[in-house]
Amino acid sequence: MKDTLNKAAKILTIIPAFNEEHTIAQVISGIKVHAPYCDILVIDDGSSDATALRARATGAKIIHLPFNMGYGIALQTGYKYALEKGYHYMVQLDGDGQHDPRYIEGLLSAVKSGETDVAIGSRFSKNNENHVYRAGWMKRTGILLFSAITSLIIKQKVSDPTSGYQAITRKVAQFYASEAYPCDYPDADVIIMLNRAGFRIKEIPVVMHQNKNKKSMHSGMKPLYYVFKMFLSIFLTLLRKRELFNQGSGRVCP
Repeated sequence: MKDTLNKAAKILTIIPAFNEEHTIAQVISGIKVHAPYCDILVIDDGSSDATALRARATGAKIIHLPFNMGYGIALQTGYKYALEKGYHYMVQLDGDGQHDPRYIEGLLSAVKSGETDVAIGSRFSKNNENHVYRAGWMKRTGILLFSAITSLIIKQKVSDPTSGYQAITRKVAQFYASEAYPCDYPDADVIIMLNRAGFRIKEIPVVMHQNKNKKSMHSGMKPLYYVFKMFLSIFLTLLRKRELFNQGSGRVCP
């Protein structure tokens, strides 16, 4: 299967990274082992540590943002680069080691087969190799809440709406590169946007590892801001006409 993926398409893995000096090299090494047919791009989101230095030492391509601009902007930068360079498929995964590169091939296979436009890695799928991801009660409550809301709105079960482990087609990358894409927390709201724009979404069981080296972006008072912002984003998304999403998905066509 790896030979088929390698010959059939140009594929880019996109890694947004902010102060990930302890894990970035390991993440890149895992990609090279499990998905050697993928090119690797690290978006250094204004890190103050040796993230960029250690990523560059692996031979990965690096894009530096001048200061910490946020997860969504870092991802969007990667997608704009992928479109400019002619990539057919993209995989996004975090630089903190939570996303296991062993599952890149499964995510890519789902989009390359034409089965879906977006393959989302779910740590909570019932078919998840008996693996249990133990999230804190606040994070788990938020995931369950937005899982229920997202599933209700798009009329499809979504078990892990906050997963940043995805494989997408070029057309979805064009949508992500448009003004419709949120600049801070692209999670459940993006899934709803994709559905309203007519894209197909499928969850793929993956294993994720707890990040023990740093605080989550949903730590401290951030969960309250996150919940408020996500509700607001979902509300505004539902107010927009479907035609606007369809227009937005074509703004970056080469």
